[in-house]
Amino acid sequence: MKNIFTKSEFKNLLYVILGNFTLALGVVLFFLSNSITTGGTPGMALLIHHLSGLSMGTIIILINIPLLLLALKYLGKLFVARTVVSIIILSIFIDLFTQVLDISSITNDILLASIFGGVLVGLGVGLILSGNSSAGGSTIIARIVASRTEIKPGQVILFVDFIIIISSIYIFNDIDKALWSILSIYVTSKIIDVILSGNPRAKAVHISTNKASQISSLIYEQFGKEGTILKGNGFSKEKNREVIFVVVELRNLRKLRAIIQEYDEDALMIVIEASEMLGRGYQ
Repeated sequence: MKNIFTKSEFKNLLYVILGNFTLALGVVLFFLSNSITTGGTPGMALLIHHLSGLSMGTIIILINIPLLLLALKYLGKLFVARTVVSIIILSIFIDLFTQVLDISSITNDILLASIFGGVLVGLGVGLILSGNSSAGGSTIIARIVASRTEIKPGQVILFVDFIIIISSIYIFNDIDKALWSILSIYVTSKIIDVILSGNPRAKAVHISTNKASQISSLIYEQFGKEGTILKGNGFSKEKNREVIFVVVELRNLRKLRAIIQEYDEDALMIVIEASEMLGRGYQ
């Protein structure tokens, strides 16, 4: 097991602490009193809490003990060490908020609780994942299944969350709350995506044109952006085409469209979401 007392591991720990603090706030302030279920370990713990009366923190630890033993075998000691720390911190925060500070829900409006609870939980989980850790539960199951099969982790997590939502219908005897829970999980997943991808406000643009040299020069002059010119053929072999690939900020998209329309009315411009960018090529 590599040395855990490093600057990067200290940074990971800060992410994990802040993430679990935010996650615990989301559960306690919005979900617990309103009987709204979220996904993963907090969702499982919420259901068992309403059935047994045990504290949320205790349930989270009990759920994860067998899963951690499996993770130790399949995912390695460092992952398990980070996850153990994360689970303990989450349990402490939730029990601190509910048992010691006696914090309760700040709103009884189900729509507001679903949305803002989903935002806080998503922010918390995103920070935990940024710290190369997990909140346990379905994340561990997903990682193990993905390592042994061709099934993607997201599919496993979705299946586990589906089981949790179906169970909540019977436990709370309220299908409306289950539907609100689905909304909350959707919000959570979107926030996690934003945290992990950085939500760059940029678009990837493909421009098929016969005037690639002129247009690419204008793009560089106007926006200071480097791009790539790809050579290609149309379906008709007699028609050679060039395709410019460039990433531009959303605010510059209208200006880029005007340039293309002015210099090549026959050009084809395709704009797609640049959900994640790595490297220095388009900075």
